[in-house]
Amino acid sequence: MKFRGRVFKYGDNVDTDVIIPARYLNNPEPEILAQHCMEDIDKDFVKKVKKGDIIVAGRNFGSGSSREHAPLSIKAAGVSCVIAESFARIFYRNAINIGLPILISKEASHNIQDGSEIEVDLDNGIIKDLKNKKEYYSEKYPKFLQEIISSGGLIEKIKKEVAQ
Repeated sequence: MKFRGRVFKYGDNVDTDVIIPARYLNNPEPEILAQHCMEDIDKDFVKKVKKGDIIVAGRNFGSGSSREHAPLSIKAAGVSCVIAESFARIFYRNAINIGLPILISKEASHNIQDGSEIEVDLDNGIIKDLKNKKEYYSEKYPKFLQEIISSGGLIEKIKKEVAQ
């Protein structure tokens, strides 16, 4: 699975309340959540983000609440994947469960700049910065995680298995 998009770069400790502010949680519809994604840290994010764009962040991305609204709002906004130096454990699990690819790469997190165009090869863990012509690496997803992501999330994967 490959993705290509423009980078939206954020720092360390981007928590779930910044990703999707609690004041918008009264409507769990992904399309509604997407309209407010990242607005407390980047008020123009939803106006600028295009389908396929990529978030690159620092340490501890997705800390805070355990609600899955945060990765859901990112995915619904059109973001193809998130790359960070590290993720909060519950955010990592929620992202995989809803089919949002996330990659851990300290080098990519530190070196890729806001606005760069990058290409991500999820299957091989390769992140290419097309502007600077540099490559960074992430751990390859195990086959079972690749299947969850390509199915659109854990529930979708189970539905496909049950239907067979």
